[in-house]
Formats: sequence, C-alpha cells, structure tokens
Amino acid sequence: MKVVILAGGLGTRLSEETHLKPKPMVEIGGKPIIWHIMKIYSFYGIKDFIICLGYKGHMIKNYLKNHSSKEKWKISYVNTGLHTMTGGRIKRIKKYIGNDDNFCLAYGDGLSNVKINKIIKFHIKNKKIATLTAVKYKNPKGILSISKNNLVKKIKEKPLEYINGGFFVLSKKIFNFIKNDKTIFEKNCLPRISKINQLVTFKHNGFWACMDTLREKKELNKLWETNKSQWKVWK
Repeated sequence: MKVVILAGGLGTRLSEETHLKPKPMVEIGGKPIIWHIMKIYSFYGIKDFIICLGYKGHMIKNYLKNHSSKEKWKISYVNTGLHTMTGGRIKRIKKYIGNDDNFCLAYGDGLSNVKINKIIKFHIKNKKIATLTAVKYKNPKGILSISKNNLVKKIKEKPLEYINGGFFVLSKKIFNFIKNDKTIFEKNCLPRISKINQLVTFKHNGFWACMDTLREKKELNKLWETNKSQWKVWK
C-alpha cells in the first residue's frame, strides 16, 4: 500500500519557521517532521511514498533524496501547485496510486502512535470509501450551549472531543468526489462522503499531536529531548 503525504501548504501559522522552509521540513529532534512521519509508516512495513509538493517543495525533495536510500524508501515527488487546496492535491496524484484499491493519506505536520496496520485492517473490513482517525482533543476553552432566548442551557469546561487526526485510509473511489484544485478535502469532500454513509472513524485514544504553531513545535522537541516521544515506535 502507498502513503500520500500532503506537504505543499504554506504553513502560515508557523511563519516564524516557514518563511525559510516548508512546514514538513521544520525539525523535531534535529530531523524534519516529515522524516518522523515516514518512519512511523516504515515501522509498519509501508515504504512506498507519494509526496505532494508545493511551497518550497525543492527543499523537501533535496533532503529526502539524500536520506531515502538508507531507509529503503521508494518516493514519488509530485508538484501539486503552490495554492492548490488539499482535495486538489489528492486529485493530482491519482495516476500514482496505480492498481491499488486503497491508499493511506497523512498530513505533513501530524505525529501519533496510532497503529497503522490496525487502521488499514479496519478500513478493509468496513469497506467504506474513507476511514478517518479520530483523536481526543482537549478544547482549551469552555463551551456554552445557548437556547433561542439566550439562556445558557449547559456549560462544558474544556471538554474532551474527538477531532480529525488525519492518518486516513482511502479507497480509490475518493477521486470521484474531488472536483478540481479548489476542492478542500475536509470541507467539500468528506461531508459529501459522510452524507452517503461512506465515512467511518477509527478512534485512537493514545498519543497524537500536530505542529501548527511555534509553541507546539517547542512542546514536541521537549518530548523528544526527554525521551517521551510516544510517536517514536521505531527502534
């Protein structure tokens, strides 16, 4: 099975780093985060990658070309455009999937100790178009439930909620739901699949983190430096 990694975005919320390099090249423990993501999949025997390039994509390509031979990775680099939306990037790699019925999809900024082999088995068993890994996220703010006449009916203080954690497994049928480069996968594609009962969640209650901000980058580096990097499933 192949893994598609979305690595072409601008990473504007991490502009302290991304004005110089693409977000997948921001380092955790001296290695780009995309390297960590690929090591996770490699641990489960998946070493065939399709990298969706965009912003400063040459930096990702140059780095991986110098490091992929040691890891025995097979990598296809696809220029998916600078301003292409997530769905459009996925659409552009259709021909690279080949004869495989399913493929994995990951964001280029997320880390987890989710068991990739179990997600794949879950996806194949359920026979849906898309499997999404749902992770628990502690909302940093309290949530109010307000009635029509502005009465507060319920207060949830920093609740734990399931959110999209990435780490998808997708059927090739997904391409039928992506129109063009302007299609946002999460906003335009997944809701359509959900309406026809073709989107299923794999619940993961273990470690998960994304690197959207400088604070999150520092937190991940601290975990690595103190040997608490739970996403490091490889030896």
